[in-house]
Amino acid sequence: MAFFSKQQQEPIPEVDTDVWSCSSGDCSGWMRADYSFSDTPSCPLCGGEMASEVRNLPEIK
Repeated sequence: MAFFSKQQQEPIPEVDTDVWSCSSGDCSGWMRADYSFSDTPSCPLCGGEMASEVRNLPEIK
């Protein structure tokens, strides 16, 4: 017989993060600004223009 312990995990803190968001109305693509390779990237999903914005996202270390 096996016993499993359901340990409480600490919640991941959320921080304000700079992101690039697709400006096309039909596309919901976005990416973290820290992971883009250019100053004004194009959307990886539709190829459209992206605009800079701030979102509250889980912290990545």
